[in-house]
Amino acid sequence: MVLSDGLSNPNKKSTIVADCTKLLDTQVANMGGVSGLGLKAAYSVVKGIRPTYCKDAIEGLLPQSLNALDPIWSEGIQAGNPVGHLTQNRDRAANALLAITDAKIEKSNNTIVKGAYSKLRNSAKKHVEDAIPGLAKIIDNYSKH
Repeated sequence: MVLSDGLSNPNKKSTIVADCTKLLDTQVANMGGVSGLGLKAAYSVVKGIRPTYCKDAIEGLLPQSLNALDPIWSEGIQAGNPVGHLTQNRDRAANALLAITDAKIEKSNNTIVKGAYSKLRNSAKKHVEDAIPGLAKIIDNYSKH
């Protein structure tokens, strides 16, 4: 079974989207320092465009994201600890996820979102890596039900 198989179930999909949206909100809220202030401001701008923008983006990117993470997750299953394996391989996981968002942003016509993303892209990898343990727990919970 690949991670994205369960997304045909609307209840599972809505649950994982809600959990990932909450994880994103929490990660942004907990950021400190000057870069955290910049990210919080950019996040507010994006959410100001449309309150459901982040939720909708997560929902749209979810199948590709789960497909990108599936090889790492599968390695973790074989090793007996997919959550730990994904967390230990947060560098690979972040690169896989950012490749998806980079391609998506490249095709976007929304100059506000493109501008915000380009300003934050250099620091994005660290932030994505920081979110991987929480994402791994969400995937684990989702894949068990």
